Amino acid sequence: MDIPLQAIMSQALLGLNNGAFYALLSLGLAVIFGMLNVVNFAHGAFYMLGAFVALLGYDQLGRILGDESIHMSFWTALIVGPIVVGLLGVLIEKTMLSRLYKVDHLYGLLLTFGLALIFEGLLTNYFNVAGEPYNGKPEILEGAINLGFMVFPKYRLFSIILSLTVCFAVWYLIEKTKFGSHLRAGTENPDVTRAFGIDVPSLRTLTYFLGVALAGLAGVVAAPIYSVSPRMGSDLIIIVFAVVVIGGMGSIMGAILTGILLGLLEGLVKVFYPPLANTVIFIVMALVLLWRPSGLFGKEA
Repeated sequence: MDIPLQAIMSQALLGLNNGAFYALLSLGLAVIFGMLNVVNFAHGAFYMLGAFVALLGYDQLGRILGDESIHMSFWTALIVGPIVVGLLGVLIEKTMLSRLYKVDHLYGLLLTFGLALIFEGLLTNYFNVAGEPYNGKPEILEGAINLGFMVFPKYRLFSIILSLTVCFAVWYLIEKTKFGSHLRAGTENPDVTRAFGIDVPSLRTLTYFLGVALAGLAGVVAAPIYSVSPRMGSDLIIIVFAVVVIGGMGSIMGAILTGILLGLLEGLVKVFYPPLANTVIFIVMALVLLWRPSGLFGKEA
């Protein structure tokens, strides 16, 4: 098989782009499950809502304020999107999820699955299922950059750098700081943590806020690349769950590294055997579960 090195490198870089998205989305899912023991099936919906915050902020803000020239910039959306989605997550955690922490995980999964269907159904009534383009990409990120072996879009390169930077920053925050130790203590040993005067319910709420805000951020970053549609989250959530399972449910570094590696693998498979590209992640998941059910980076029960 005579495949030019340039084609291999190009697909690897495109795979890294997808892998960075997988890592960012999987990170939020791993944070929520690892620290709250909640299987957040609404994660894809929060990702979709983040993209819609960016889209509506750019297209509709001027109409709301009575001046069509006003748009919410992409840079503003990077901040506003995660906050809006995170606050919605706080409302859900306070009113619904907090009642399910002491019961079987299945109840949390059913609740979040139902919420995902509600969010998707509501937006499907008002927006095109085929998707709408986001036109707020900054001028500085327009065009492409010559990397020598290929011409790569500037925005995709930016999305890779931003996603990986956020991933490793969140890992450091949770694993290496005093704030992160409080979060872990409040979820792993709530009674002991409460005895030290720490507000455990607030820590749980903050953890859920962080997890869904990461999904919202991924949605904002994805908006200029993919069509913004009500079903964009449901199309991706199964892959994200597969990434988390392979990395190890609840393993933060596992979610990051597995997302990156599987994105690269997916990109390379498109070069060598394209028909396998859409299923290679699930084949890997099956093999990992047979060999190590706790995942590559998960702790053995």
